[in-house]
Amino acid sequence: MAGNALSDMFRIKELRQRIFYTIFWLMIFRLGTYLPLPGINASALQSYFASQAGSGNGITDYLDFFAGGAFKNFSLFMLGVMPYISMQIIMELLMIIFPKLKETAEDDGGRKKIARWSRIGTIAICIIQGYSTTVWADRIPNAIIMPNRLQYTLISILTVTTGTMFLIWIGEQITQKGVGNGVSMLIFAGIVARLPNAVYELIKRIQTGEINAIYAIVVLLMFVAIVALVVIEEKGQRKIPVNYAKRVVGRKMYGAQNTYIPFKINPSGVVPVIFASSILSFPLQIAQSFGVNAKWLRDFASFLSPTGFWYNFFYIVLIVFFAYFYTQVTLNPQEISKNIRENGGSIPGIRSDKMEEYLNRILNRIILPGAIFLAVIAFIPSLMQRLFNFPSELSYLLGGTSLLIIVGVDLDTMSQIEGIMKMHHHDGLIRKGYNKSKSL
Repeated sequence: MAGNALSDMFRIKELRQRIFYTIFWLMIFRLGTYLPLPGINASALQSYFASQAGSGNGITDYLDFFAGGAFKNFSLFMLGVMPYISMQIIMELLMIIFPKLKETAEDDGGRKKIARWSRIGTIAICIIQGYSTTVWADRIPNAIIMPNRLQYTLISILTVTTGTMFLIWIGEQITQKGVGNGVSMLIFAGIVARLPNAVYELIKRIQTGEINAIYAIVVLLMFVAIVALVVIEEKGQRKIPVNYAKRVVGRKMYGAQNTYIPFKINPSGVVPVIFASSILSFPLQIAQSFGVNAKWLRDFASFLSPTGFWYNFFYIVLIVFFAYFYTQVTLNPQEISKNIRENGGSIPGIRSDKMEEYLNRILNRIILPGAIFLAVIAFIPSLMQRLFNFPSELSYLLGGTSLLIIVGVDLDTMSQIEGIMKMHHHDGLIRKGYNKSKSL
């Protein structure tokens, strides 16, 4: 008889250790989001952002959303993991442009070299973004209490760069020794930690009459419906049948085998949303910080406002692009076809030399609706702001992007936990079955 799944998770020693290990590092991450940079006046920041509430400063709310609330606190982790994700995208693009770089990444030594270059690139991005935050902080009244501005600038850049690199290290530790993908879990934790406050803020605004209660109910129903749709879409598969002929290995003959290749409706998961957000957040932060000194940057920041048409247009285009791009990187039809042929397999009704073309056609057919689905859901926060007059911070937390990340990361993590549980449960069944058969 199967026990309760939640209690079973903590009965398995390996899984229990992985879960507590992950929770420990997520707690460290959340603690770091409240530790202000040296030389920053935390109370002055609170007063400034309280006075800015409701002013429609969507750029700050947007950057704060992906930093898990650390950006407005000017904390140790205010840049989050977005510089690292941006550098990962750059490296993936470079590997497509320069095939030799891709060849380097295919062996163990090459992978380590690519990882080292990615970290160096991340440090460079952190320095640029770190400097932009010091310029922005200088515009906030009484925010900087360190008299020497050069000293403050150097310390701040060093601190935020160290904070981001420490987060990357935490993400790697969670991936290796915890549960789930470490970097995705950090973004997930930042969003989930802010949801209770967002719900409380929503209730307060309903009570004061700023938000219509009927609109709030409609949004909550949309919230539930979108979660259900994302789960269905994440679980959806297109199964490509593959038949393997009889083959002789040594002195043994292996019989024919029928199996299938599972192509998910959305093979890239939530990655396109995170990638698109990372690409857009970098120029937004630079434009916001340096805009006071350059009119063209102020115009650019206004042009690319998260609540504006052009931002959402580029956001949707980038989501569709990265859906195709990431799928081609992770699911290469040429490699899949080669492996099938080398193992004596075939796809029914498809000639061997047409296998790659067939798989490409199938992937293109299923990626497009999946990518459009992601883009539509990611567009929901802007829709909520325009139709229901929801504040940007609430829209980002209760809207499409956060839901995609929360549901996507949750499903991936639960899948890993389920795999560990099944492995241990299978061993247990064998032992029980063996004992029972001996007693009969």
